[in-house]
Amino acid sequence: MVAVGVDACPGGWVAVVLAGGTFAAARFGTTLAGLLDDGPLDDGAGPPAAVGVDMPLGLLDGGWRPADDAAKSFIGPRRASIFRVPPRAAWLEPDFATANRRCRELTGGGLTQQAWGLRAKLLEANARAEAARPGDAPLYEVHPEVSFRAIAGRDLSHAKTSWAGHNDRRHLLVRAGIVLPDRFAGPADRVPPIDVLDAAAAAWSAHRIALGQAVPLPAQDDRDPLGRRIAIWY
Repeated sequence: MVAVGVDACPGGWVAVVLAGGTFAAARFGTTLAGLLDDGPLDDGAGPPAAVGVDMPLGLLDGGWRPADDAAKSFIGPRRASIFRVPPRAAWLEPDFATANRRCRELTGGGLTQQAWGLRAKLLEANARAEAARPGDAPLYEVHPEVSFRAIAGRDLSHAKTSWAGHNDRRHLLVRAGIVLPDRFAGPADRVPPIDVLDAAAAAWSAHRIALGQAVPLPAQDDRDPLGRRIAIWY
């Protein structure tokens, strides 16, 4: 069984592929569609049963998403790594100032520059999820800090950008059976280590989703206007 974790990175997207829960490959693509569609992700092990994407999937017409608040509560001291996702209309505005005003109208709160910086890839990922074709591997929203917290069974003391945090997360992946090689074949070898670790954590969650073992945040069945469930899975 193949599961894939995908994280946004400089210049595109990086994927970590698991076969039977262990590392099989790492891939890089300039677009999400290209990464998922152009050539095999699995090196012959079969199509992905689930793809976990570290990007908000499912946008509301107004108000904040309960999934983001639930995930913030779950990861405790690392809660700042999760931003509250504005409604769809804010993301469709042409610039930050206009989007920030629209967000305040629809939620009562503002939009951060950090969140706005993900706009292009957020819209790309949601367009892919909404236009899924028969036979496409289903996309699920995941968040690496949620995944790492679940693997650890405890709060993580160090940020992933620190040396201690980097090593803590790599050791957690090994505990989960995901041993990343020292080098990757192809352009994935040039992806920043933080993004590779995040993609591997996303793949761990995708593997759990494929096995039917994953847990959604929030627990209640929250839906977007298209009827799709909005949840961060681990």
